[in-house]
Amino acid sequence: MLAAGSAACASTFPQKPVRIVVPFSPGGGTDLIARTLGLEMSKDLGQPVIIDNKPGAGTTIGTDAVAKAPPDGYLLVMASFAHAVNPSLQPKLPFNNETSFVPVLLVGRGPNVLVVRPASPFKTVQDVLAAAKANPGKLTYASQGTGTSAHLAGEMFDNLAKVKTTHIPYRGAGPAMTDLLGGQVDLFFGTAAAVAPFVERGQLRAIGVTSAQPSPAFKDIPTIAATVPGYAVESWYGLYAPAGTPKDVIARLNAAGRKAARSPEFARKVEQEGLSINAGEPAELDTYVRAEEARWARIVKENGIKAD
Repeated sequence: MLAAGSAACASTFPQKPVRIVVPFSPGGGTDLIARTLGLEMSKDLGQPVIIDNKPGAGTTIGTDAVAKAPPDGYLLVMASFAHAVNPSLQPKLPFNNETSFVPVLLVGRGPNVLVVRPASPFKTVQDVLAAAKANPGKLTYASQGTGTSAHLAGEMFDNLAKVKTTHIPYRGAGPAMTDLLGGQVDLFFGTAAAVAPFVERGQLRAIGVTSAQPSPAFKDIPTIAATVPGYAVESWYGLYAPAGTPKDVIARLNAAGRKAARSPEFARKVEQEGLSINAGEPAELDTYVRAEEARWARIVKENGIKAD
């Protein structure tokens, strides 16, 4: 009887709006990806997809809200880089990545971009490196929170380049960008999704990409690895549901997400961010994130990286 009831419920899903938690403040790359994807998913689901921003504690506040939500498919989290790194940086998480969630969709992956304001004296990665060596700890870099790709991109830069900069965490890319533009911080290793519009409008200057190879979306911008050998950081975006969500509901959400991520409308919105679309089966997200967790656990341990 329970199985029949679950199947019947899944076959009529969704019967009300679906909410996607973004564990950052509005205005950043994860927020942009979630809102664009949600708008397209709503067309297929026949219900609104509402974005719920819950920033704080290195993404754990919003993520924990989904971990503890009813497993009915109506509350999801748009996870990103921090989801794979937090188990290494924060050993007392209120949830378990492996048992608290089920994967729905790996939306896509892309580079981060080292940006400065137009008035900054730094024109190249070499300029940043020289200043960091001359004035240890004086240069500051923003991030959208502890454990995020922007944070670890800066940590990896310090460790591989043998320099010391100062990390300033914010509750999302939006607030980080505001202080960067205002001159309160010097640098931002922001996700391409967050910084691309500002670079395009000339409000920020891109001086390096974090991917191992040059990014097609930033054709004239060199890799940081060209100056700091071995450097490579990648951002990603993926949907998770609470553990125990019925398989048929996951399949329905995955189908809507895949269709949305491959739509011309989504492509137009994210093409300038250099996002490589994945949009496969749920297992694709699980396989990718487990590999990222292992990779970053090793990097965090080897370099003695600590949460701020």
